[in-house]
Amino acid sequence: MATAGEGGVERAVDAALAAVDDRYLVDLARRLVAVPSVFRPDEPGAGEAAAAALVERELRALDLQVTVEHAAPGRPNVIADWPGSAAAPVLIVEGHTDVVTEGDPALWSVPPFAGIVRDGRLYGRGAADMKGGIAAAITAVRALRETGVRLGGVVRLALVADEEGMMLGIKTFVRNGWADGALGAIVCEPEANRPCLVQKGALRAAVRFRGRMAHGAMPRSGINPIPAAAALIQEAAELQRAYLARHGAHPLLGEPSVTPTVCRAGDLAHLNVVPADALVALDIRTIPGQAHEAIRGDLGDAADRAAAGVPGCRAAVDIIEERPWTETSPDAAVARAVERACERVQGRSPDPAGVPGATDGTFLHAWAGVPIVTIGPGDVTIPHQVDEFVGLDALGEAARIYAAAACYCLGVRP
Repeated sequence: MATAGEGGVERAVDAALAAVDDRYLVDLARRLVAVPSVFRPDEPGAGEAAAAALVERELRALDLQVTVEHAAPGRPNVIADWPGSAAAPVLIVEGHTDVVTEGDPALWSVPPFAGIVRDGRLYGRGAADMKGGIAAAITAVRALRETGVRLGGVVRLALVADEEGMMLGIKTFVRNGWADGALGAIVCEPEANRPCLVQKGALRAAVRFRGRMAHGAMPRSGINPIPAAAALIQEAAELQRAYLARHGAHPLLGEPSVTPTVCRAGDLAHLNVVPADALVALDIRTIPGQAHEAIRGDLGDAADRAAAGVPGCRAAVDIIEERPWTETSPDAAVARAVERACERVQGRSPDPAGVPGATDGTFLHAWAGVPIVTIGPGDVTIPHQVDEFVGLDALGEAARIYAAAACYCLGVRP
């Protein structure tokens, strides 16, 4: 396939950067934030559907090739290809339309779904995580389209459901073949517009201890699983120390961790009852080099040791979710393109960074083998907090990085 050469790419980048419409970008981000998209399973109609419908309308108005698929009932993925591109290869630009709960609105200084702009910031739940990133991605494609540039591939917007839960949206996207053979993916999570080539993995486990119910006045007539649960919490601390000693701290991701997040047994209405069951849930975060299979074995051994301290108690480990750590080579085409785009837009070489949590990119990388770069507007510490915000300058910078990265990654046809 003939290309326009280096000069042609730079001219396309010049045109795309100039075509980014900041007013459109901020307006779109405000409209997205103003649509509550918290998934509440007990509340009919609460979820991503309205936000996805807004996105779908916007993309159809840009004459993109739009497909809507449901990851679960009422939880749509919106997928759009820019048809002005050549047939292949594919660069995925990915975001999620769901947001976490706003919590108590009285704790906010602004209404959480008003989309208020104040002092150069857009406030609201999802402003950073990650409706700002979605708006920047759409604005970038809009700018590319308006320049008339012919890229040497497809820009595929993947705006999916359920990132904040079990990541059903991206899993469905991958299972349905949308990531097959993709050259790379840009994941628009808030990382202060710093490119991240590594992210932590996660295992979420529920360890259940089975004893035998008894009267609290006669505890020896039963088997109390609570001491076994307490012993597992100590075992978790030992595992964390062992992993840190073995692997150290990653320069961008920090330490591996084994964190008890739930400990439950009995109830306050029955203080005179030795419970039959106890549960400890663990959130295990991993760094490159750790083998998840070995961790599953370690966890099983730790649960067995904890149960062995209570004669007759039995332990069972359930891995609820597993998300492998990811690491993208800096030589991958998408990594080189994003770095070059940052240099062009920000005027300096970007500082390397890492993602402390898992993202949808986990499954793009682990299930489809797609190299990923995570980069988006908003401070990494602000998501899920009261008075979440994103800077308007950061939105514009992100849109320009995405537009330039598409040109650098896919090239330009004459």
